[in-house]
Amino acid sequence: MLFRNPMKPPKFRNFIALVVFVLALGLTLPALAQEQNSDQKPQSQTAPEAGGPQGDIGPIIVPKKNPDDATPPPPPPKPEVKNPAGMPDFSLHVDVSNVQVPVLVTTKDGQFIPGLKEGNFKIYEDGVQQQITNFTQKADAPITAVMLIEFSALNYYFMVDAVRDSYYFADTLKPNDWVAVISYDMKPQILADFTQNKQEIFGALNQLQIPGFSEANMFDALYDTLDRVDRIQGRKYIVLIASGLDTFSKINYDKILKKIKDTPNVGIFTVSTGEMFRNWMEAHAGMGMGAQLRELSYLQADNEMHTFAKMTGGQWYHPTFEGELPEVFRDIASNIRNQYVLTYKPTNAKQDGTFRKLKVELQAPDGGPLTIKDQKGKTLKPVIIARDGYTAKHEVE
Repeated sequence: MLFRNPMKPPKFRNFIALVVFVLALGLTLPALAQEQNSDQKPQSQTAPEAGGPQGDIGPIIVPKKNPDDATPPPPPPKPEVKNPAGMPDFSLHVDVSNVQVPVLVTTKDGQFIPGLKEGNFKIYEDGVQQQITNFTQKADAPITAVMLIEFSALNYYFMVDAVRDSYYFADTLKPNDWVAVISYDMKPQILADFTQNKQEIFGALNQLQIPGFSEANMFDALYDTLDRVDRIQGRKYIVLIASGLDTFSKINYDKILKKIKDTPNVGIFTVSTGEMFRNWMEAHAGMGMGAQLRELSYLQADNEMHTFAKMTGGQWYHPTFEGELPEVFRDIASNIRNQYVLTYKPTNAKQDGTFRKLKVELQAPDGGPLTIKDQKGKTLKPVIIARDGYTAKHEVE
């Protein structure tokens, strides 16, 4: 028997292999035709269940992109919002048709002069006399005020005296008054928000013990305070107790003046400590070059404090020594409560954002000079304190 090579199959095995190949090919062709039909009619996609066997995933069919879908359709138009039925459409603006001017009339010593009548006043806007439409006298009226206090190491000893004596102002507060306390060095800090509780005011002042910084950014602090009180309706007051020096505020002098002009119904009463400091330097340190430069700085600061008060119808106080401070704060409390209020409709009705200059004068009922005498018959020269002007604007954007 011959042993055949296992690597060379006999002829009949080749024949069997050919038959098997043909049969397999016949089974494969229908399957391919069915797969082509499946391309024409895709089955619905079903996402595989998480964690299922791989054999259950099946084919993933990605639909062809439609060229018309390249640009998404525009969003539907927003529905038009209308006012409730019967209400007309409107745009938001505030029309300032009347101007109110608080006026303080005092003697040269700062004593309030009561008893004046509407006919005793004349008011001018940009040099044109205006017709007074309403006249009232506020006597012991409730107040809304902010005590804005510099508290830095820059002028520490004199500011301590001013803070201590500001208790005299707080002590005059009445049940219907609203007062807040803000201190500043590098930045303003609210020590007491508006309150009618005297004890809260005293507690806020008691916090001013030891200053933390040598900076006094007065312009920034005043700008921030004006911004806060501008949101409050009615007449407001700021009692600024400071040296008037400014170290490195972000706001400059021109910007704070513009802010004051653009903030209506705010009166600023300023108490400068600069003159007390200059008097001390003259008595203890002489007048060398350094002292002279410091004196110029304080003189400029005093001028700025005076300007703030004059622009807003407030008063500037510059005590020469500490013993004057209690009377200063009592005087501020009295003058804030006792004022005349003149109301008129401007002859210039344009609300164009320009600054209108104001001037108030006194007259006798017959139009002549007004004579005021004290209880002893001595003629007094009245001092008229009113805001310098206002910005004529009415739109709120």
